Amino acid sequence: MNILVCIKQVPDTTEIRIDPNTNTLIRAGVPSIVNTFDTYALETAVKIKDADPGAKIVVATMGPEQAKEALKTCLSVGADKAYLASDRAFGGSDTLATSYVLSCVVKELEKREGAPFDLIFCGKQAIDGDTGQVGPELAKHLDYPQITNALEVTPEGGKIRARRETEDGYEVLEASLPVVVTVTKTAYEPRYASVKSKMAANRAVITVLTAADFAIDTERTGLKGSPTKVKKTFVPQRKKGGVKLQEETGVLAAEKLTAFLSDAGVI
Repeated sequence: MNILVCIKQVPDTTEIRIDPNTNTLIRAGVPSIVNTFDTYALETAVKIKDADPGAKIVVATMGPEQAKEALKTCLSVGADKAYLASDRAFGGSDTLATSYVLSCVVKELEKREGAPFDLIFCGKQAIDGDTGQVGPELAKHLDYPQITNALEVTPEGGKIRARRETEDGYEVLEASLPVVVTVTKTAYEPRYASVKSKMAANRAVITVLTAADFAIDTERTGLKGSPTKVKKTFVPQRKKGGVKLQEETGVLAAEKLTAFLSDAGVI
């Protein structure tokens, strides 16, 4: 089975700060990591590979040169090969333009790898944008079926069975291959790299693809190909308020809270 995992390098949101004057992210000194949901997508792919030693995992991303570090992280925990799509023409791409570039990357990699991909995994969303759009848009560009918010994926012959999360519970779906699957946080945690695998990943050669290396319409990439624009960013104002109830016992506190909510017409 041939598997492609699309990942994104993002700033570590636990260390992000906002410039109070410009209301923009302060990226200086903020480390970059593999998008959290993408690590679950990769782990799902590696688990499939564990059960099928003949499976091959390719990882790909679109981004600047520094995104190679994210790809090497993926190689250290089970991916076999990595590609980076990097070109000034891709800069400023929104989700539609990004998914278009990735769809062209998929077709190019199938040529280079000599076989089509059976499964394409993405994280359900990126923690720096939270749109959840790239995976579904990629499926649309490729005209592939898609399953979103998957918790488990099991290959069965020429199909996969996926357990997906919904607002009301869970669904179990089947899809024929090839298929695009977006993965949410799973019950299992992504594995850690060993010292040996990290050293091997650091020595790996990452193939960089520019716009000139594969068939792509640059009018559909970057700012030119992005129908959505960021008009304004701001930090929400924190509102102070609330009532703190302090009583000698929990029972007295509950009685006071009940009375307070009753007077306010809440209950």
